[in-house]
Amino acid sequence: MKRLAGTSLVALATAALLGALSLVSSRQAKSLETLGALDQLRRERSLEMAERDELQSRIQALESRGRVVSEAQERLGLKVPKGGEVVYLEGAGS
Repeated sequence: MKRLAGTSLVALATAALLGALSLVSSRQAKSLETLGALDQLRRERSLEMAERDELQSRIQALESRGRVVSEAQERLGLKVPKGGEVVYLEGAGS
């Protein structure tokens, strides 16, 4: 009877060890999966930030005075006024 109790104890200890190992293994797998997703998000964020910087540079170039003046001259036929062509109007707030 003692031998059966010892065998049962070894079987129970082995089952507990296997259960603990499987729990650790599953948690590590989940952690690796989460780290992979985090790395992917960091890469995507980096790409989005690079695209944002590129778009901001493009906006600055498109809003530059030189470009606006040249586009106004080409598309709308406007010209930069000379000194005598500028008229200042007084508004209600002045």
